[in-house]
Amino acid sequence: MMENAWIIPLFPLLSFLFLLLFGRRLKEASAYIGIMLTLCAFLFSLLVLFERFTAPSFKAEAEWLKIGDLGLTAGFEVNQLNALMLVIVSLVSLLIHTYSKGYMRGDERFPVFYAYLGLFTFAMLGLVISPNLLQTYIFWELVGLGSFLLIGFYYYKEEAKKAAKKAFIMTRIGDVGLLIGMILLFWQVGSFEYGEIFQAVNEGAISTNMITLTAILIFVGAVGKSGQFPLHTWLPDAMEGPTPVSALIHAATMVAAGVYLVAALFPLFTASKTALLTIAIVGAFTAIFAASIGLVQKDIKRVLAYSTVSQLGYMMLALGSAGYVAGVFHLMTHAFFKALLFLAAGSVIHAVSTQDIEKMGGLWKKLKLTGPLFLIGTLAISGVPLFSGFFSKDEILVAAWEAGHPVLFILAVIAAFFTAFYMFRLFFMVFTGEARSEMKNVHESPSSMTGPMLILGILAIVAGYVNTPWFGSFLGDWLVDGNEALGHGHMEGPAWIMLLATGVSLLGIFLAWLIYGKKIIARDWITGKIPGVYGILYNKYFIDELYEYTVIYATKVFSLFLRYIELFLVEGIVKGVAVFVHKLGKIGSKIQNGQVQVYGTIAFVGLAVIMAVFVLAGGYFR
Repeated sequence: MMENAWIIPLFPLLSFLFLLLFGRRLKEASAYIGIMLTLCAFLFSLLVLFERFTAPSFKAEAEWLKIGDLGLTAGFEVNQLNALMLVIVSLVSLLIHTYSKGYMRGDERFPVFYAYLGLFTFAMLGLVISPNLLQTYIFWELVGLGSFLLIGFYYYKEEAKKAAKKAFIMTRIGDVGLLIGMILLFWQVGSFEYGEIFQAVNEGAISTNMITLTAILIFVGAVGKSGQFPLHTWLPDAMEGPTPVSALIHAATMVAAGVYLVAALFPLFTASKTALLTIAIVGAFTAIFAASIGLVQKDIKRVLAYSTVSQLGYMMLALGSAGYVAGVFHLMTHAFFKALLFLAAGSVIHAVSTQDIEKMGGLWKKLKLTGPLFLIGTLAISGVPLFSGFFSKDEILVAAWEAGHPVLFILAVIAAFFTAFYMFRLFFMVFTGEARSEMKNVHESPSSMTGPMLILGILAIVAGYVNTPWFGSFLGDWLVDGNEALGHGHMEGPAWIMLLATGVSLLGIFLAWLIYGKKIIARDWITGKIPGVYGILYNKYFIDELYEYTVIYATKVFSLFLRYIELFLVEGIVKGVAVFVHKLGKIGSKIQNGQVQVYGTIAFVGLAVIMAVFVLAGGYFR
């Protein structure tokens, strides 16, 4: 099956093309086309994964473009990392395709939505099996296109249009860094192939400074795609798209692409301690920064969005701490519990027609499937023992401690406390107590929505057991497969780290229960004592406003300056030349008056001038 892995991205591509051409005629039957073709991609991905368990990696390429002696290739590769990613992406996409059948029912652009989902899935699947940087970059940009189309799906809403443009532009900023890093690597190695780049690094063919520079530039691309500080502001705004889109972006496609890129190029990053430290610092800061913002948000989807930014920071911290397995492990578990949380949030929104958690409450008794499933996702992301997030988050904390980053370790622990607190704040405000506004006809979502949530709920519980100190580190051992550059299958850390992580998670849950569950403690218990804290957190540290009055304002001023330069200088010169030619033409037209004596005079004068020039030139050269 690995030899035919190139077929996998073609299924969603076929879905996109077919629905683009015939979707309007099929209407809501478009869902079945999208679901069936995505199911085919998932089944093929499973077969590829099972074969990769026992067979070595496979790579196939063909010459795509030849320029002189330079040949560029295109093809596909199946290794441990992308075999796992194929299953994660196709499975989550399949479940979201199924969920969308119920959630998007009645939308007049229903077939277009499924066509865009197919394009998005195709781009991500193509990205993960790409064997070289150039091909990765092509699909990288296609992923950006897919996100732009889906975030701006409700194009008639001004907020959706702005969010789509913001996502497109901010991720392009990161992509410039990636492109420059690719070009520099090609200049040094003469190839875009991953294998040849790693070989050049191992043989010392690239200087240490150049490795650091190229690695950081490539990481800049990952910062944009994976919403790391300071290019994170597009990700919460992406909530303007339909909720299934939010689930797909946050769980398995757009934001996962940045983490995947760092993991795929991990041997390059490990060759530079500076690059690794940069990744770890950015990741740890992003984790606690986004988690602190999530403490006070009122929009259910924005709380989850900032939790995604924070969890992506955890993954980057792991990779920057040389915890390759920890980062990939958390990428996998996060895909399941974050998709579950977003789909459950969509079920809540579908039931109550609002995203404001201040207007919710008492939904546990009314949404008897959504409530428990949301609780499972909340327990998993909070790192409660025996749920998937507990095992992967513990790996990350161990990696940070073992790498000798005590400050970053402390930041990660505090972020874990914040995560448990704001996620259970969300749970208690939505599902417990009494409804804070009038809610009529609240009912559970249809089976097309609850079915995918049930599957994700099971995965959010059991997915972590593939790499634990008690049940065997199968996933980690398989991912590393004896490659010392990728570290160890499972990092054995001191037991106190696990106890500390569990303790801070339970403490965060207990505090949230006291404030929002039992309401023993006032909600402004902390923020009310320190003036301005709530406003700073609720307004997201005013980062958007800072960009508005610095970067955006400066760009507008510069654009206006260029406009005046073009208007008065460039156009002035062009108009001046035109006027000069016009005047010269008018002078010439006066000479062309039809009088023979004038023509004769001009001819005689011209002949005299030519003779004078000839005589003078002859005397000069004699």
